Amino acid sequence: MEPGLKRTIIARLAAGFGCLSGAIGLLSAITNDPWGLTPHGWGIGGILLLLIALFVLVDGVVSFEKSRPSVARKL
Repeated sequence: MEPGLKRTIIARLAAGFGCLSGAIGLLSAITNDPWGLTPHGWGIGGILLLLIALFVLVDGVVSFEKSRPSVARKL
């Protein structure tokens, strides 16, 4: 398995769950039903997951680029 591939998969999953969380928050805000689902919490959770996904993706890209022999010699 290439370096950074596992982090890329984790980042994609976190981004998907973050978008899903944001969609649930938007849906609960539009319907305004007393389900106990607060739109604010779902939105903040989605933003947090998307930020984590972004940082993990950048970490995976850096790991992949450092593993390449031609790039490692230039650094």
